[in-house]
Amino acid sequence: MEKQRQAPLTESQLINIYQELHQIPELAMQEVETHAYLEKVVRQFDQTNLEIKVPDEMPTALLVLVHGSAPVRTIGYRTDIDGLPVEEQTGLPFSSTHPNVMHACGHDIHMSVALGLLSYFASHQPKDNLLFFFQPAEESLNGGKTAYEQNVFTGKWRPDEFYGLHDNPDLPVGAIGCRMGTLFAGTTEVDVDFYGKGGHAAFPQDANDMVVAASQFINQVQTIVSRSVDPIEGGVITFGKFEAGSIRNVIAGRAHLEGTIRGLTQTMIEHIDQRIKEVADGIAQSYQARVEVKLNQGGYWPVENNPVLTKNFITCMKQAKNVQFIETQPAMTGEDFGYLLAKIPGTMFWLGVEDDSQLHSATLKPNPKAIWLGVTAISGFLNDRMNQ
Repeated sequence: MEKQRQAPLTESQLINIYQELHQIPELAMQEVETHAYLEKVVRQFDQTNLEIKVPDEMPTALLVLVHGSAPVRTIGYRTDIDGLPVEEQTGLPFSSTHPNVMHACGHDIHMSVALGLLSYFASHQPKDNLLFFFQPAEESLNGGKTAYEQNVFTGKWRPDEFYGLHDNPDLPVGAIGCRMGTLFAGTTEVDVDFYGKGGHAAFPQDANDMVVAASQFINQVQTIVSRSVDPIEGGVITFGKFEAGSIRNVIAGRAHLEGTIRGLTQTMIEHIDQRIKEVADGIAQSYQARVEVKLNQGGYWPVENNPVLTKNFITCMKQAKNVQFIETQPAMTGEDFGYLLAKIPGTMFWLGVEDDSQLHSATLKPNPKAIWLGVTAISGFLNDRMNQ
């Protein structure tokens, strides 16, 4: 007689898991308690077709391979697991127990959906192989890029296509949102240092004022988006930090700027990067100063959805019963799944959690009813995909 398989997690069990994960948020690459919790839950599933891997290179990461019955591909599903340095102000009875750390981006929802999917396919063997990647350090430290560069995805652990979600408080509970093209913008951190010559305010001819040079740089950079970027494509350059000088009657010989670039394609971000360097070179020559530009993108590339796989995903979700599909606009926020999608074709999509507070807010309270609706919609898509 065939052994009876363990039943998948129920909705109430998944909500309980969500509440427990919500209480133990941890920052990037410090997700030790979260990792232990996830692994404990996964090892309670039917292990017949499961294979678990904890990469030495990323000890808080967790990979789970579900062996398919007749695999023709390996389908990857990624969830992020880290929290944010935010002091929670929700008043929930299951609020964070870790001071100044909170799941303010809804990664507890993400993990709960992933565990629901994994428990379903542990109990119902899929046709294709499924690879679940519980990823550390999405919010900082480039967890996706780090995993890829550390060769975490090799051999049977490399998916042929990758999928992942992000919760969205602006969408109705359980709604699936997606679009062709870019879902999230890419981001690049920009630091600019100006080196001139300090001096007395009464003798400007004997100094080289870097407040003036940096101010002119900022003004000229604003013309990059308005005059060097296709208005249909769009881009954003913001300098939010300007440091210079020490006292009112001394000309500053140094200045420091910190800013961010946002773009909807990697090509656009690289174009803006180049124009910033060119403006800096011009300022250096004009003001006889030394100007150093540091650009750091890390893994926060634009989330550019694969056209073929995304069209298939959207078609499936539109046709699915009991799934509310909404075509969404691109967001200028960053997500490090973009780096993985630049290396492995795939699709990212939204899961509606309907809340008045926004992501990264201390008062974010996603509706947990979205978890079960997400598991149902995504498992339906994966089964459909495997039957193609």
